[in-house]
Amino acid sequence: MSLQSLPKDFSLDLLRDMVRIRRLEERAGELYGESKIRGFLHLYIGEEAVAVGVLHALAADDAVIATYREHGHALIKGVPMKTIMAEMYGRQEGCSRGRGGSMHLFDAGTRFFGGNAIVAGGLPLTVGLALAERMQGGSRLSTCFFGEGAMAEGAFHESINLAALWQLPMLFCCENNLYAMGTALERSQSQTDLCAKASAYKVQSRSVDGMDVVAVYEATREAVEHIRQGRGPFFLEFRTYRFRAHSMFDPQLYRDKAEVEQWKTRGPIHTYSARLKAQGLLDEPGFLAILAQVDAEVEDAIAYAESASLEPLEDLSRDVYTPRAAP
Repeated sequence: MSLQSLPKDFSLDLLRDMVRIRRLEERAGELYGESKIRGFLHLYIGEEAVAVGVLHALAADDAVIATYREHGHALIKGVPMKTIMAEMYGRQEGCSRGRGGSMHLFDAGTRFFGGNAIVAGGLPLTVGLALAERMQGGSRLSTCFFGEGAMAEGAFHESINLAALWQLPMLFCCENNLYAMGTALERSQSQTDLCAKASAYKVQSRSVDGMDVVAVYEATREAVEHIRQGRGPFFLEFRTYRFRAHSMFDPQLYRDKAEVEQWKTRGPIHTYSARLKAQGLLDEPGFLAILAQVDAEVEDAIAYAESASLEPLEDLSRDVYTPRAAP
């Protein structure tokens, strides 16, 4: 799809949202180094085009479930940045009341049904959402994001089999960043053609350049149309790359630094902004204005999180299962 076929404001929104994810992630990494964010932190830097392209092609009331690398998905789904940051700070004003932290963002109001810390754990949940929608006669889609490592898990195969068998309104979005946690795809799975795995279950599939936000958006639009027409689930593989470590504890000994630098030349933000400039849809002052606007939003979110409150001690046992006393 040419940028000329997209409205200018929409084209700039795609850029702005990728920048929002990038700056949120960069500041989260810095705050983690200052011990203001604790626990685990998995950054999405480099993969922004996938979340932005997919979520802009979905309807606001479609359901989404993501992985533990889900800050960007939650943000673009509509979860306010300030409640995301407060959650990472462990504050009760966070979207999960400070109980979930970075890996368990959740917001029922926007139908973002969580990041999930278990590899492939979100897939069966998404099948359940899609099945419920079908049984209730609704038309909303259920979308699940997962990495290529999840496709070696039984939960993936069980989920895609049921989705195909029952022709559920479900979109499978595989973010293939080549290394799962720290093992190259070809060293962990005998079949590296991920679309072939989906096709084995008679699910329509497509492989997409996950570093190109327009390609992601267009492919997702076609997949969404396929599903809404009642033609069953769809599988999309997005070939992408994370520029940062798997988590803040990862020394990255499994991949070559030159490879990382080579992928950075295809970074989704600078390549897309260059395209916008080349087609006269953006100039450098306009790009700097977007950066300033986003930075202000991020700093406001940090200020909100810093002023937010910790959960009172007397509430810590609330919502925690307690076995009934014996009679």
